[in-house]
Amino acid sequence: MYDPSMRVLTVLELLQARESVTGAELAALLEVSPRTVQRYVARLQDLGIPVEGRRGVGGSYCLKPGFRLPPLMFTGEEALSLALGLRALHLLGLGALAPAAHAASAKLARTLPHALRETVEALSGAVQFDSSPWVVSTDAALLSELLGAVHAAQTVEFSYASPQSFRQTRRVDVYRALHLDGRWYAVGRCHLKGALRSFRLDRMTELRVLETTFTAPTRFDALAYLRSTLPTQAPAAPISVWLDAPPEDLRGRVSVWFTDISAEAGGTRLRAGRSDLGGFAAFLLGLDCGFRVDGPPELLAVFARLGARCAGVAQGPSVTAAAGGIDALGSGL
Repeated sequence: MYDPSMRVLTVLELLQARESVTGAELAALLEVSPRTVQRYVARLQDLGIPVEGRRGVGGSYCLKPGFRLPPLMFTGEEALSLALGLRALHLLGLGALAPAAHAASAKLARTLPHALRETVEALSGAVQFDSSPWVVSTDAALLSELLGAVHAAQTVEFSYASPQSFRQTRRVDVYRALHLDGRWYAVGRCHLKGALRSFRLDRMTELRVLETTFTAPTRFDALAYLRSTLPTQAPAAPISVWLDAPPEDLRGRVSVWFTDISAEAGGTRLRAGRSDLGGFAAFLLGLDCGFRVDGPPELLAVFARLGARCAGVAQGPSVTAAAGGIDALGSGL
């Protein structure tokens, strides 16, 4: 009639519905022996459910007077996954949800039997998360509104800051929102470009959900699309630079692609692989902090050429820099 786990849950349902149930009644309903019923009751007691047995003719079982079963019940693994997930929200750039996460954690603790609650607290307390400075903070309210638009297949409009720092109003049919390498993205059809585009949520403001609806493509893989627009392999030139700024001050200003950073001597050690050394040099100059290039020699040569150009410009308008100047060096990291 039932598998063992379903029988245990049925015992619990019957105990909640009646003041008491005899062992014989439970055995008949579940089509098992009275001894098996005793095992099911013992299982509930192991889970922290206060089932009491009453002696007498036929014997009976009941829940402890005043006991109220929480609206949700979780296994140990389920409760641990929820607890760790709530603690890890900051890894997704959703630190603004911390108060809500604390409230949810408190509610979760109240739903767990005492023994299970202590186990979950001990296990989650033994875990340490890395607070990477490269995770870009994201407006949780904006994300929530955007996800609602995705679910309802409604077009959104927002003000967007491009990498060149000028803003445009964009109207987009967003097919998916996703998190990749420390940033949240929206991927969908941009009305301005008439094609698929990706947008970083930390560059969005003034989001509005429009009445216009659309039909999203079936089985659309936003992650595959986004990865296809980004570099697929690290260039060969190894770069090592010390930046006179702590990692947290560089949050969101340095790409995480093929880049390793760590705190060092009051600043930041940046190691990366790049083929466009000119572009990387322009990026370093744009950081507005001191830095020291420890390699490769080719990058030092780029700065030597830049220095000569800048010296020529400083001599006066009669001397011009080489065609394109620093702008020709590319967008950097």
